[in-house]
Amino acid sequence: MPDTLEALEAEAMKLSPADRRRLLERLVASLDLDPAVEHAWDAVADQRERELACGTTVAVAGPEAIARLRARLAP
Repeated sequence: MPDTLEALEAEAMKLSPADRRRLLERLVASLDLDPAVEHAWDAVADQRERELACGTTVAVAGPEAIARLRARLAP
């Protein structure tokens, strides 16, 4: 299996970025996901989108959000 996996990875890396993205989406979609968990994440995303749209919360850039989390978690 490792040889097969390495060969598949090498072939995938020859694809264009757009094709690799499509392949990734298909692979992720093929995983056995828990529908309840997916529904919960969808609900959270919808709520956050509503909060952004009505202005009750403000978006934070990814790097800033990570920096804030690191500062909170630092010993």
